[in-house]
Amino acid sequence: MQYINIDNWKRKEHFDFFYRADYPQYNICMNIVVTRFLAFVKQRNLSFYYAMIYAVTKIANDCENFRYRIRDGKVVLHDTIHPSFTDITSGSEDDLFKMVTVEMKDSLTAFVDAAKETSTRQKTFFPLDPFIGRDDFVYITSIPWISFTQLSHTISLNKDDAVPRISWGKYYHDGDNTLLPFSIQVHHALVDGVHIGKYVEQLQQFLDSHD
Repeated sequence: MQYINIDNWKRKEHFDFFYRADYPQYNICMNIVVTRFLAFVKQRNLSFYYAMIYAVTKIANDCENFRYRIRDGKVVLHDTIHPSFTDITSGSEDDLFKMVTVEMKDSLTAFVDAAKETSTRQKTFFPLDPFIGRDDFVYITSIPWISFTQLSHTISLNKDDAVPRISWGKYYHDGDNTLLPFSIQVHHALVDGVHIGKYVEQLQQFLDSHD
């Protein structure tokens, strides 16, 4: 992790402009194509949810702007960010979800195994220990019951909250393609639309590379 010298930072003017806002976070929704990636994980009997978590976190790590965070008005850049995601225990009698945090892994299969093991072992809904003193996360959730066209998140009115929120809904078929409703929420002082565009392009390339 390193602190950014804002005075010499190329984003200084953009940072100062958007950091003044009462609510500097914004959200963009789109569809991404998961045709090949879905077939890939099904053939290998992998969890599509955990595999997608790996994919979106891997690409977030490849995009520098997604690794910036704000601490007391100062900007830091993390070397690596890790997923913290919602999960519902399979076969559970209730419909309550829990927040699961897993350190990022070097491979998709290693991450899927770690996510499954961690989620199965975790009994509490909202363990706080993984979050103490840390903001090197990306928050992830899925709403697999709805093919949404728009999404908003609960969020505290905290201008320093710069952790991206990435979400997706129920995939559906459109001709020969399988589409996944997808949402990204970011802090505008750190991430512009062009960065989201590059992120989505790289994510789509990664998903298409698996067949």
